[in-house]
Amino acid sequence: MKKKETTLKVNSSVPVEPKTMLFSKENYILTGASLLVVVIGFVLMSGKTGNIYDFRRTTLAPIVVVSGFILGIYAIFYRKK
Repeated sequence: MKKKETTLKVNSSVPVEPKTMLFSKENYILTGASLLVVVIGFVLMSGKTGNIYDFRRTTLAPIVVVSGFILGIYAIFYRKK
């Protein structure tokens, strides 16, 4: 049996646009900065010694972590004007 050869016809009237990146360089920089801020917040929250109810662990670290998440959301939606 012979295989049937199929050919695809490309419509030449439709322009083909080059593929572009979903995020720009600034988006990746902001995403990296947000990841760094979240890691710093978790480092502030950790520790084996000292008072567990001090200001750094109960107030400062959660604020830093949440601000890192907010920066990450901003990094996703950021568009160059």
